[in-house]
Amino acid sequence: MLAVILVTVGTVVSVFIGYQKVSNVPDLLLDSIKDGANLSLGKIKQTATRDGIKEWSLEAGSALYIENEKKAVLKNLFITYFLKDQSEVYIEAEQGILQTDTNDIEVSGNVVIRNDSYQLKTRRLTYEHEQRLIISNDPVHISGDDVELSAATLKYDLDANKIVLRGNVEAAISRDFEAIQNVGTGRQQ
Repeated sequence: MLAVILVTVGTVVSVFIGYQKVSNVPDLLLDSIKDGANLSLGKIKQTATRDGIKEWSLEAGSALYIENEKKAVLKNLFITYFLKDQSEVYIEAEQGILQTDTNDIEVSGNVVIRNDSYQLKTRRLTYEHEQRLIISNDPVHISGDDVELSAATLKYDLDANKIVLRGNVEAAISRDFEAIQNVGTGRQQ
């Protein structure tokens, strides 16, 4: 009986000591990453909030975090922007750079922005987090059921849900298009 008790206590002590060594491995791994080091991650997801309100959510197939530059280089990314009217705007791109100190994002490579009604395509764009602006200085093409638009540049204010197109603006509107809401002065810039 005494032998069984000693073997049981020895087994419990061995398991406890082994568990302590295994549970400290993540701490050892994180401690071994030096300041300024790069860290490569598989699939990631990040959400940005302001005053408890979710502003955007980002998913990427992979990320390379470069600490000394305060940025994450992303591949195959998908971003969801949450608007005040409860609607959502989506961006897909082949690659992007997230500035981790400002939450500004630059995306490129087959960039597509879409919502329930329209789709926009361009080569590159940036998102300025503090102002909640999406800006493209590359040509853009917007398409919807009854309209096709193109322009040299775009500025999209997410808070106002307003797009400004500039430079070589062209539009093709279907005869079936009944009404355009929130039309500005109609001036071409």
